[in-house]
Amino acid sequence: MPGLTREHADALRELVTSNPVLPRLATAFAGAKHDLYLVGGSVRDALLGRLGSDLDFATDARPDDIERCLRTLTPATWDMGREFGTIGAQVSAGGQEWTVEVTTYRADSYHPETRKPTVAFGDNLRDDLARRDFAMNAMAVHLVDRTFHDPFGGLTDLAQHTIRTPGSAELSFSDDPLRMMRGARFVAQLGFELDADAEDAMRSMADRISIVSAERVRDELVKLLSADRPRAGLNALVRTGLSDHVLPELPAMKLQRDEHHRHKDVYEHSLTVLDQAIALEWRLPSSPDIVNRLAALLHDIGKPATRRFEGGGKVSFHHHEIVGAKLARKRLQALRFPTDQVKAVTKLIELHLRFHGYGEQEWTDAAVRRYVRDAGDQLERLHILTRADCTTRNVRKAQRLARAYEELEVRIDQLAAQEELDALRPDLDGDEIMAALGISPGPVVGRAYAFLLERRIEDGPLGVDAARAALLEWWAGQPESARGDDDAAGTR
Repeated sequence: MPGLTREHADALRELVTSNPVLPRLATAFAGAKHDLYLVGGSVRDALLGRLGSDLDFATDARPDDIERCLRTLTPATWDMGREFGTIGAQVSAGGQEWTVEVTTYRADSYHPETRKPTVAFGDNLRDDLARRDFAMNAMAVHLVDRTFHDPFGGLTDLAQHTIRTPGSAELSFSDDPLRMMRGARFVAQLGFELDADAEDAMRSMADRISIVSAERVRDELVKLLSADRPRAGLNALVRTGLSDHVLPELPAMKLQRDEHHRHKDVYEHSLTVLDQAIALEWRLPSSPDIVNRLAALLHDIGKPATRRFEGGGKVSFHHHEIVGAKLARKRLQALRFPTDQVKAVTKLIELHLRFHGYGEQEWTDAAVRRYVRDAGDQLERLHILTRADCTTRNVRKAQRLARAYEELEVRIDQLAAQEELDALRPDLDGDEIMAALGISPGPVVGRAYAFLLERRIEDGPLGVDAARAALLEWWAGQPESARGDDDAAGTR
């Protein structure tokens, strides 16, 4: 294996011989007189010691032949990528399931107005590797003779932690502008750096990302944010100008600081909050948690629009949480994020200052209940965001804020144990309200429900009898006009 160190050669040899699925695939394709190469990110990850169970292969076989070879190993095949030369399969080996995708050599051509190629099958491995996004993803290992192919120096790039295109960066990014997003994503995932040519091309061609669908941009952004340390990747997006087109609210937070340095660098603060929110994800059911990360990154995007210089050298950002929630909703919807994620992120941004809004005084039970009610199913994420939002260098202030929030969490737990806060609702449901007041369904029932919920928050559980008495007292005090059409129509 020329060009490889002994360590790398041993790693690849061990991979080919010990991985349980590779010999089975090699035998199936060799028996049909076809070449089969492990390619792309699979080789890269193998050399980095992080190979997963999703494997990519290239072959001289055409799609029908690929499918026939795979069918000798498993009935679980799919051909959603047949027009692009790709056949997928689920293969059992070594006591686990392996997802494999085998693609015919490609020699595509691109048109300037779209990133979708005109698919053309190729006839050799080198041309197939040349069309790949980065040199570190343009390596291959033959599964039978174990030869290593690295025509574009990807191994050197791995050793130097460099992200570089196989050929001209301008041509590569013109062919497929999404590769620019992938470059920033690999900066985050691998901790590598863009080489000068790639970064310069990204900077000069950033506006070309506009021809890529919002869904594809979103998917790359999610992968970037899902990295263990996404900060470097986000910096790459901002530094190259890509973020101006896909997430313009991010560079907008790089507020020009006034000469007296009277406010924090909002952009750097937000990245620090993101780092700290990621460090707290052990509190959540799973990690990475994209809602947690988006809320941390975007929680202050309303500050540029609300910044005001006040008297006495102060800077204010009044209602930036409300403005920020609206901006986040608009941006996330434009990027086609799922509705539930958009709602969750915007709720967290709206509430991220609530803890500080209660000031220094001890929280009443009603304030604690209202905090839990408003957070709803985002309470744990709100705990994380509020804690992560403390980036002060004043150690005493940081300790005081942490202690205050710990006390709040204890209060929430205590009240939850006493009152079932997770299911915070009035003591009477809608049917019981209508029965007590003798009214039919309608808006008045909602107002009565809201009244009882507010009493529940203020006073805790009342019990059915006390709640009914409070409801009747409230009803007696309602003017005739406020009873709506329900009462005018008669009792049920």
